[in-house]
Amino acid sequence: MVEFEDVIGWTLRIGVIISAILIIFGFALILIHNGAGPYTLNQLVNPQSNVNTKTIKFSTIYSGIESLNGVDLILLGLIILIATPVLRVFIGILQFAREKDYLYTIITIIVFFNLMFAIFIIPQIIK
Repeated sequence: MVEFEDVIGWTLRIGVIISAILIIFGFALILIHNGAGPYTLNQLVNPQSNVNTKTIKFSTIYSGIESLNGVDLILLGLIILIATPVLRVFIGILQFAREKDYLYTIITIIVFFNLMFAIFIIPQIIK
């Protein structure tokens, strides 16, 4: 029998470790290359710079990862870090459903849909 507490624990650990590795590796690449992609190191660290997540296209992260772009690796690490607790909520749905705890299954489904709404729908509305 699967112990969901162990699955949840390992999911959180692995998600945080992978995220940390990607962020550290991306940061190291930025330092080594004195910047990332079209941005210099000064543009990336300057608080007055216009470089932020709005100027970076998330659709180009994959090609940036292939070319070892430090900013794209950091963004992927942050996406994984955000996805880790979302995955924990999804595993919670499975856990409560398996335990036939229908009240908590419904509550956790509502929490999951709220997270999905906040991550995917609200940013499109705010644009």
